[in-house]
Amino acid sequence: MNKIIVLIGAPGAGKGTQARLLQERRGIPQISTGDMFREMKTLDTPLAREVQEIMASGKLISDEITFKIVQDRTSRPDCQNGYVLDGYPRTAVQAEQLESLATEQTKMIHAIEVDVPREELMRRLTGRRSCPVCGEIYNVFSKPPRAEGVCDEHPEALLIHRADDNEDSVSTRLATYDELTKPLIDYYQNSGRLTRIDGTGELEEIYAALDKLI
Repeated sequence: MNKIIVLIGAPGAGKGTQARLLQERRGIPQISTGDMFREMKTLDTPLAREVQEIMASGKLISDEITFKIVQDRTSRPDCQNGYVLDGYPRTAVQAEQLESLATEQTKMIHAIEVDVPREELMRRLTGRRSCPVCGEIYNVFSKPPRAEGVCDEHPEALLIHRADDNEDSVSTRLATYDELTKPLIDYYQNSGRLTRIDGTGELEEIYAALDKLI
């Protein structure tokens, strides 16, 4: 493949799920910034110690440090033939940094936006419930449990509704996403490297469209 696939999608669009499927079925590594930051907490390297100090101080991780983390992770052998970026880049500045990394790694960048209408994102996020035992995700609108409020596999466990999965918080998160990501989408669109896929169909339909592009 020898591509860097940049998956772009709003909270609730399902890009993380699709990235995991690509990893499981095609062996294309899913490179998630969240996973990388968590890994940094457990490593004992100069970069990891620097990140740990920043986190301990409560400061935000800079674009430069985030880029170093991505550069470090994608230099490993499993990424030699390409990888999927989930959650990076988030800004036009980070996109420019990724250009230099792609040149260094002699890879092409292909950005794919998982497009989901705002009202559907709202339904997905406000309706989300999770099992505290197994982590199974339900949705009161599209994937309700068999018995209201409890997990199918663990009926003793009450499903959790995250505090920030309310309408006001979700609206704020989506507005922030739009503000930060529009320049990123424009960046890839203007260079002819952005493709959109419909993120409202069945899971397998969305995966098939994504797989075809890759």
